[in-house]
Amino acid sequence: MENLKIIDEFKEEVISLRREIHMYPETAFEEYRTSDLVYNYLSKLGLEVKKGINKTGVVAELKVNNAKGTVLLRADMDALPIQEENEVPYKSRKDGKMHACGHDAHTAMLLVASKVLTQMKEDVNFNVKFVFQPSEERDPGGAIGMIEEGILENPHVDFVFGLHVAGFYKANTIHIREGVMMAEADSFKIKIKGSGGHGAYPHKAVDPILIASHIVIALQAIISREIDPLEPAVLSFGKISSGDVFNVIPETAELEGTVRTLKDEVSKFIKDRIEQNSSQIAQAFRGNATLEYNFGYPPLINHKIAVDFIRDIAREVVGYDKIFEAPVSMGGEDMAYFLRERSGAFYWLGALNEEKGIIYPNHSPKFDIDEDILPTGVKMHVATVLNLGKLYK
Repeated sequence: MENLKIIDEFKEEVISLRREIHMYPETAFEEYRTSDLVYNYLSKLGLEVKKGINKTGVVAELKVNNAKGTVLLRADMDALPIQEENEVPYKSRKDGKMHACGHDAHTAMLLVASKVLTQMKEDVNFNVKFVFQPSEERDPGGAIGMIEEGILENPHVDFVFGLHVAGFYKANTIHIREGVMMAEADSFKIKIKGSGGHGAYPHKAVDPILIASHIVIALQAIISREIDPLEPAVLSFGKISSGDVFNVIPETAELEGTVRTLKDEVSKFIKDRIEQNSSQIAQAFRGNATLEYNFGYPPLINHKIAVDFIRDIAREVVGYDKIFEAPVSMGGEDMAYFLRERSGAFYWLGALNEEKGIIYPNHSPKFDIDEDILPTGVKMHVATVLNLGKLYK
């Protein structure tokens, strides 16, 4: 792919964009500065650009004559509520917010890809929708709202593609798999009602902390004793809230957690069992418990034809020896909504470089990427568009 070599000339630009976005992180549905940056960059390219889609989303269209179809390339823009601990010139300038999952890189790579493809328009045979999505990190996510606002139509999108930088894979490697690649990501809250009292007289109270403790332990048996050992499933608690002082038994307690599964029927079964077990345990200790359960992002399912296509492109971009079969991840990703509607694929671009000290995983306060991967991501996007004809044979 000789025509991809031009992308190396854009390395400093994509690094600069990534650092600018990194310094000013914005969390879910608050990506106003980022959205403006994206809109202004795309508008200067002469593309048809719309902003304010599902609040802060941006979509640009590259339209070509006699288009054989339309492809959608997606990047997410939001950051996380994490205090950055890296000491780098482009460290976050917003207290308590950080691009700890690489969405700054996703946005920068897709922006430069849009510029390259616009310059190479004579070689493009397909319409391209460049989608910059808000709120991947917070359920219900930004993808489903953009879909509901019609971005998969006018013109009709045939294929969708996206990538994600990965701090747990070596830089400039590609990791992808056919079928289920990422889990359904559900969340839940259990509200426990007891009866408050003095810590010295527990027999005159109904202790919601005791009830919560039994529920936390008991619900682990759903995974270990009620789910097929060969069926991936996770139930984790991330938050326990109760009480104000050391010597008062409180009235209430709350438990919050997540469930990760690869099949709808498994998540529904776990939800029912959480509800039944929590209620019965609470009753056994003279209290009561109610469940709020949210079925989150669906499993992310890659389509065979698109996976084979990405592997073929990756051979030219990074080399055969840098393409790997990705294991199933129990993490969630709302790119799943796009892949539920259209054929396509989502894949990991490795960002780890031990020699440079870039060793921390996504969501770490010390997460960073080897910026040498940025031109690689641009090349993958551009090569996807230039080779789409292979998908239509």
